[in-house]
Amino acid sequence: MPRLALYALVVCVLSVAAAVVSFAQGMWLGIVWVLLAGLSSNMTWYYVRRAKVLRERDAASASR
Repeated sequence: MPRLALYALVVCVLSVAAAVVSFAQGMWLGIVWVLLAGLSSNMTWYYVRRAKVLRERDAASASR
């Protein structure tokens, strides 16, 4: 897993935990944490897919 994807995954997990805590305490600030979790989740998938495409491209160019 690429380093940036790993960092984005950590941010996603921490923001979900922060959202749960915020909502459990009755604060509506948890909505911001949910939005951050969605953004970091998309970033994780982007970096994972990007690494996969680059890896396949390098393998294809090496086999030519």
